[in-house]
This record gives sequence, structure tokens and C-alpha cells, in this order.
Amino acid sequence: SSSMRVFQKQMKQLSDEELMKLMTKGNQRAFNEIYQRYSDVLFGYFMKMLARDKEKCEDMVHDLFSKIIRKPDYFDVNRSFRTWVFSVACNMCKNEYKRMSVRKHVSNEFEPTNSIQSDSDTLKKVHESSFSESFHKALNNLDDKHKSVFSLRHFEGFSMKEIAETLNINEGTVKSRLFYATKTLAGALKEFNPIYNQ
Repeated sequence: SSSMRVFQKQMKQLSDEELMKLMTKGNQRAFNEIYQRYSDVLFGYFMKMLARDKEKCEDMVHDLFSKIIRKPDYFDVNRSFRTWVFSVACNMCKNEYKRMSVRKHVSNEFEPTNSIQSDSDTLKKVHESSFSESFHKALNNLDDKHKSVFSLRHFEGFSMKEIAETLNINEGTVKSRLFYATKTLAGALKEFNPIYNQ
């Protein structure tokens, strides 16, 4: 119906925080809109933080949104929803790391390598995908506090101030962690970058 379309259009124009206010009143459409805005973004974040275990990451997105459904007033409407939802996601990752270290995660080092044809285009692709492999491996080797700062900054585009709010640390700490993470990753990836090889 046309009134419903108007309604959806209005939803699109509301801020995250206004949508959360409507959700506390039990508004399902407000939830749908928030879900559309954030489910993919959060899935991507979990994929980077949790060694790209797709099923696990889908579960985590689902868990996070079911938390929001069960307790929409768990969100303080005076905060930014974006920094809030990422701080929840971050805590979920921390708990997941604790569980993983209890289970002592075995890495999948036994994946068969694809046979490499020698034409240069293929080599370039191999180089790029092995860069991405190595990058994710290096990212996974960072501890979670450095990984979360790096991911929020470079994948989610958070400002230093937003990262500080999300992780509940001061901006100085954000900067030093970011510097450490960047330096460590650069060191781990120097074989790919001629600048580091001089």
C-alpha cells in the first residue's frame, strides 16, 4: 500500500538513534532498517576479526541482532549507535577468542595449493591472492586489542575519536596501538613491498 511505502521511505531518512528509539516501542520496521544498514558491515567485521570462519560470523551477526531485539533499551540513545554496536561486536570477539584459546585452534595449513600456470597474469593473481592470504594471516596473528583498532580504522573507516569511544580507551592509546599494528603488519608483509626491501 502507498502508506506503507511512505513509511519505509521515512525509515530510510531516520538516524540510527531515532530508529533505536522506535524499536524500544516495539517497531518492527525500525529493526528491519537497522538490520539492513548494519548486518553486512558487521558480518565483514567479524570475518576480519575471526579468521574468516563464515558460519561462525553469520552466527555472531545473528546473536548480536537478537540481543538488540530482546533488549533494545540496552542501547543508550544518547550514544552514537555505530560506535555502540561495534563495541558490542568487539566484546563478542573477545569472548570468542577466549573460547578459541581454550579449544586451541588448529590453523588450516594443509590446504592444497593450486597448481600455478606460468603466464604473467596468473602469477599476478597468485601474488595478489597470496598477499591477501598473508595479510589475513598477519592480521590474525595480532592480538585482539591491536586487531580491533586496525580493523575499525582501516576497514570500517572509524575516526580516532570513534575508536576511542567504541573500545572505551583514550585516543593516545588508540594511536599507539594503531602504530604498533601497522608496523607489525608492514614487517610481516615486507616480502610483498619493494619499498621495505631496499
